[in-house]
Amino acid sequence: MIFFGLCLLVFHPIQWICFNLFGYNAHRASVALLNLSLMRCTHILGTTYSFKNPYNIPTDRPLIIVPNHQSMHDIPPIIWFMRKHHPKFVSKKELGRGIPSVSYNLRHGGSVLIDRKDSRQSLTEIAKLGRYIEKHKRSAVIFPEGTRSRTGHPKPFKATGLKLLMKNAPSALVVPISINNSWKMLKYGKFPNGIGNHISFQVHEPIEVTSDFDSVLAEAERKVVSGVTSFKS
Repeated sequence: MIFFGLCLLVFHPIQWICFNLFGYNAHRASVALLNLSLMRCTHILGTTYSFKNPYNIPTDRPLIIVPNHQSMHDIPPIIWFMRKHHPKFVSKKELGRGIPSVSYNLRHGGSVLIDRKDSRQSLTEIAKLGRYIEKHKRSAVIFPEGTRSRTGHPKPFKATGLKLLMKNAPSALVVPISINNSWKMLKYGKFPNGIGNHISFQVHEPIEVTSDFDSVLAEAERKVVSGVTSFKS
């Protein structure tokens, strides 16, 4: 946790310099390196990672990345291993302030912050993200479960946000990802962290967005759930 916090503190001014003096691409590179560093910090606990992506996913189309959600440790590997797709997040507004590096990136890196108590604001921001990735050929990461699963068991997908992204990014590919063992890092709460865990990410075959949003949503959920094998019994 000490090294994790130090990474956030060190990269905060680096992000500021990259964003304000050198522009978007420099800032994006600093964010990718930050998240690689955060992953390396967890090696102290014996944590290892694997990210299996057997598909040649194009970089000239927008993506809607749809993973299950188990802990905050889901996020750095997605940012690092999917960095060429410029991942942006749908995140709760509370994360947009008070956290070095993280809050700065969420506010300035293209992600959107939603107020869970204000559905109108949330839908407006998600729609804006959809139009953004459609225009710039980047990717949106949304966790359709809404909140993380503390036991690893997948929760039912909530349809509204994902459908809104598809509506506003009609040329996107939906990319389902199954995450395993991330929940074990925080199974005791924020402290102590779990040790000796192997966190795995399995990218499934992308799905074309069609006018039948319900079918696309069901297929994405089926693929994600099929790959989740690690949970608390």
